[in-house]
Amino acid sequence: MYVTAAPIGSRSTQSGSLGAPLTISSSPLAGLEGTSTAQSTPDAEVAVVTPTRLRPDRIAYLLELYASLHEQDVSWERVLALDGVSAEGVPEVLRSDARVKVVALPRPVGAGAARNFAVNEVTADWLTTSDDDDVLPARSLSVRLRYAQKHDLGWCAGWSADLHPDCSITTWRCSTPPGFHGPGDVWRHWATPDSTIPIGPTTLMARTEIVRASGGYAALPQGEDYAYLVGVTGAARGALLPTVVYHYRKHAEQMTAQPVEPAPVTISINYEYKNAMLRA
Repeated sequence: MYVTAAPIGSRSTQSGSLGAPLTISSSPLAGLEGTSTAQSTPDAEVAVVTPTRLRPDRIAYLLELYASLHEQDVSWERVLALDGVSAEGVPEVLRSDARVKVVALPRPVGAGAARNFAVNEVTADWLTTSDDDDVLPARSLSVRLRYAQKHDLGWCAGWSADLHPDCSITTWRCSTPPGFHGPGDVWRHWATPDSTIPIGPTTLMARTEIVRASGGYAALPQGEDYAYLVGVTGAARGALLPTVVYHYRKHAEQMTAQPVEPAPVTISINYEYKNAMLRA
């Protein structure tokens, strides 16, 4: 059975409270209604949202990411956001797993918007995101989830490591120091638009209700994850753990390695948005 995929914020099934809930009104965008598998995973603690165009040169990576989910020690659901490609291209092993939901969008909308549509199909109280060619190390989900639950946080992140073709890894330590951070504190570690992002967005795990309330990803051709990070870390107290929770695959076909002309502009837009948030 399939259901219509609506824009982010159109529904919420989360429980618990982080203060007064925010209500977001949104109506579907004409011509962008997608379809989603309506499988239910009520016991899932964490959702992993992954946008993909099912490129043939990345299917093996997509399956490796799926295999890494089986190394996790918490219950999970995976939401695949198909950015303008048919669900027929999804590998059978994924389509036959009840924990995997597929949100098929009829035309390409970009990774950020595709993630936003997928967020509406999340049933878990917590979510994180991944690219379709990366890998989660063992206990990546549980180390963030349990720490956030123990300290009643809205989000929890960690370090990422570059995964090289020879399987060696190089840890990237972001500019944000390990420890607890109040709402908006993370962005004080982003000094200029040219500076590296203060936390790797794919290392961020957050309460689903916060992701929805903050609006998710920006409608930008690149740098949409900067706005996502601004919104989530600006909305709640969280923590950065000094441990690697994400393996970022380095290879010639990386989507983020391809030059995109508007990148400096979109990053500057996000930087100004960050400053406005801090002044508010």
